[in-house]
Amino acid sequence: MWRRRYVSGRQLDGFRHYKYSAVDTNPLSVYVMQPIWNKIIKIVPLWIAPNLLTFSGFIMILVNYFLISFYDWDYTASGTSPGRVPTWVWLFSAFTTFCAYALDSIDGKHARRTQSSSPLGELFDHGLDSWATSIFVLSFFSVCSRDNGKTGVSVYTMYMYLSIVLFNFMCSHWEKYNTGVLFLPWGYDLSQVVLITAYLLTGIVGVEVWQKPFLFGYYITDVLVILLIGFSLLLSFPQTLYNIHRAHLRKTLKNDSLYEGLLPLVSPLLLFMLLTVWVVLSPGNILAKQPRLFLWMVGVTFSNVICKVIICQMSSTQPELLHWFLFPLALVVYAAISGLLGRAEEAVLGAFTALVTAAHVHYGICVGRQLSEHFNIYIFSLKKRVRE
Repeated sequence: MWRRRYVSGRQLDGFRHYKYSAVDTNPLSVYVMQPIWNKIIKIVPLWIAPNLLTFSGFIMILVNYFLISFYDWDYTASGTSPGRVPTWVWLFSAFTTFCAYALDSIDGKHARRTQSSSPLGELFDHGLDSWATSIFVLSFFSVCSRDNGKTGVSVYTMYMYLSIVLFNFMCSHWEKYNTGVLFLPWGYDLSQVVLITAYLLTGIVGVEVWQKPFLFGYYITDVLVILLIGFSLLLSFPQTLYNIHRAHLRKTLKNDSLYEGLLPLVSPLLLFMLLTVWVVLSPGNILAKQPRLFLWMVGVTFSNVICKVIICQMSSTQPELLHWFLFPLALVVYAAISGLLGRAEEAVLGAFTALVTAAHVHYGICVGRQLSEHFNIYIFSLKKRVRE
């Protein structure tokens, strides 16, 4: 069951020639956070595997998400005063978010410190990041609450917000696919600091802070959405295009043809087109009825699609044109918007979400085992594998 070989022989071959290259120009990261991480890394025992740090941070993110979901499944708990989520939950969220942020920031440093850097470690890190990105956002939505007619954000704004965040993540790895360099996005460190601050503020002051106008009649959530859209359209995406254009002028692009350069974008863009059609044309208003389940499904499907792009980028191979998730999703969307599903739309969403989540977990475990055997290393231990 766990021996499925998702990574091709050609990709395994490409991994052997891979070299990590990244550029971090974010002042918040360089001048504030990095000095903190450099001090924290000194207390990590040398016998701990870097991937164990990465995975521990991801588990903290999941625990925090499911804890918040228990108290606020439908994103309405913070819409009343006082909110229905206990204060300790928000403080716990701030703690787990900081720990996950710290562990994700020091895992690479620890790998270099223990001389255990490997393509497996980078793939493990970025693969979990691709999933964690959506989970961070879904947890934050419980802070601001869904629209209740007076305050909060609509479920459609939540979907747009999540889509923009995932689009930015996709652009970073599409940029690396073409340039061979990961230009670390400025938004990551800023978003983590904002998340931690938001949880602390909610825990100390209460959810009422999100229910009052903040600036010129706008609520804090409105300001955050405006900043996110502005940051993406005016800074993040233009910077990606600029870096790719600069690599083209220097003749350092990894892909010669326009088709190869744009290929990684096909499946993610088709994915969001299908999902948006479902959101807009759903007869049962599926997003309003099951926002948490639908948005979780969006994050999982995106993560699996991007993981395959990351593997191709690291192995210098060409990604598939159409990800297989698109075919069952297209059938479900057609059945939903045509009315064939009727009242079963929510049940089908639940079944499809379970399917893609199980498929994604299976994919991650199998790829991890395959690369572990290929590089003769363990995922969660610094000991060398004994070849059979």
